[in-house]
Amino acid sequence: MPAAPAKPVIYGETIDSLAARLQAEGQPAFRARQILDWLYKKRISAWEEMTNLPREFRTWLAGTFDLEPTAFVLDRQSGDETDKLLLALADQALIETVIIRAPMLGVGQEKSRKTICISTQVGCAMGCKFCASGLAGLKRHLSAGEIVHQLIQVCRIEDARTPRARAELASFDNIVVMGMGEPLHNYDATLRALTIVNAEWGLGFGARRITLSTSGLVPKILQLADEPLGLRLAISLHGATDEVREQIMPVNRRHPLAELLPAVRAFTEKHGRMVTLEFILIEEINDSLDQAERLRDIARDLHAHVNLIPYNTVEGLPWKRPSLTRQERFADILRAARVPVTLRREKGHDIAAACGQLRLQTERACEATPAGPESAGSPGPAHDQK
Repeated sequence: MPAAPAKPVIYGETIDSLAARLQAEGQPAFRARQILDWLYKKRISAWEEMTNLPREFRTWLAGTFDLEPTAFVLDRQSGDETDKLLLALADQALIETVIIRAPMLGVGQEKSRKTICISTQVGCAMGCKFCASGLAGLKRHLSAGEIVHQLIQVCRIEDARTPRARAELASFDNIVVMGMGEPLHNYDATLRALTIVNAEWGLGFGARRITLSTSGLVPKILQLADEPLGLRLAISLHGATDEVREQIMPVNRRHPLAELLPAVRAFTEKHGRMVTLEFILIEEINDSLDQAERLRDIARDLHAHVNLIPYNTVEGLPWKRPSLTRQERFADILRAARVPVTLRREKGHDIAAACGQLRLQTERACEATPAGPESAGSPGPAHDQK
C-alpha cells in the first residue's frame, strides 16, 4: 500500500508538536500559535499571506511543510443543495467530501444546517457488498493533515458563499466521519485529525457535533471508548442478525453481533451518549419485517437511535432500494416500540452522492483520459453544476 506523501502536512501538527519543531530550528515557540491562527482562523492558502512572520521563516515553512495537500477536481451541486467535492491528493489519489444542507424551518437557505461528511482513506478494505468505496479495495490511509484539510476546503467554500463578513469559526454545524474508508482502520490519524478539529487553537469544533461511523471494528470501538475526546458514535449495522449481516458485511465474520453489541454498550456507558445504528435498507436482503423486529430489540437494548437509509443505487452493483411502502412498514415497527428512528430521504442522487460513487466514475473516465483527473470533469473551472 503506497504511503502518504513524505512532506508533512502542516494541518497534521498540533500546537505542541509544531512548537517543538520550531524550537528545534531555533524559532520561538509562540510562532506556533501565530501559524495556527493563520491556518484555522484566517484560512490562508499561501505562505506569503502570513504577513506577521519573517520572510526567511516563511521560506523555511514552505520548504518544510505541505500547505495545500488537497486540490479541487470537481464540485458537483445537487438540486437538493447537496455538494459533492472530489479532491485530488499530492499523489493524484482521489477522495470525496460532501456538504449536506438542510434548511431550518422558518428561515432562509443561508441559515441551513450544514453537515460535512469527510473521508479517512483512499478506498476501503472492509469490502461491504453494497458500497462503491471499497470496489477497488484500499489504496492508502489519509494522513491527519489530509483529513483536516478537507474541512478547510469546505470552510473556504462556505466563506465565499456567506454574504456577511467571514466568521473565524467553521461555518458548518456537524461533522460526520462517514465518507470513504473505515475511520477506525486508520485510527491514529483519524483521532489526531479530530483532536485538531476540536482544539481551541484548531477549528474549535465541539466534539458533541462530531459523529464517527464504523462498520464494527470491536477492539477499536473499545479503544475509542477510553479516549477523552467525547465523540458521538454511529454503527453501520445494516443487518440485525449475523446471517443477514454476513451476506453484505465481511467484517461480521471477525466481529459478530455477540461481540459488537457489548462493545457499543460499553462505549455508551462510558460516554453517556446515545449511539446511532445506521441501517441501509436493501430490497429482499434486510428489509423484512423480521429484520425490523430484530433491529427494534437491538435498538431498545442499547437505547440507540436508528437511521434508516434507503439504498442509493451504485452502478455495477445488483442491489435495489425497497418501495416507499416497504420502507414505511419497516419504520413503523420501530416507531410502535418508541424507538427513535429517522427514515432518511435521498440526498444528492443526481450527483452520485453515495460513498465512493463520484470517485469511481471519475477514475473510470480517467482510464480513457490519460491527461489526469482534471480532464474527466467539465472544461474550465472545477465547478460542475448539475
